[in-house]
Amino acid sequence: MIVLKTPQEMAVDAATRFKDMRKAKKITIKDLSKNSGVPYSTIRRFESSGEISFLSLVKIVSTIGEDEEITNMFTKRIPASIEEIIRENRR
Repeated sequence: MIVLKTPQEMAVDAATRFKDMRKAKKITIKDLSKNSGVPYSTIRRFESSGEISFLSLVKIVSTIGEDEEITNMFTKRIPASIEEIIRENRR
């Protein structure tokens, strides 16, 4: 798989998607900060630059009710053999 974006670009894209979800749920940064325990300035920095600690990200994502986004992160199963790949492609 070829990735055409830098890590910084991917982080900004994720932050933009998060911001869109937060706004769609009509949650202000102030309320999100209060309910998650993550400082207002940290959330603002994340939404504008993509920079945030992983623990803070987990807290804010959970607070807006999107726990599944974090829970499903890195769950893609890697086939153990070419035979598994062939079997999966037959389904």
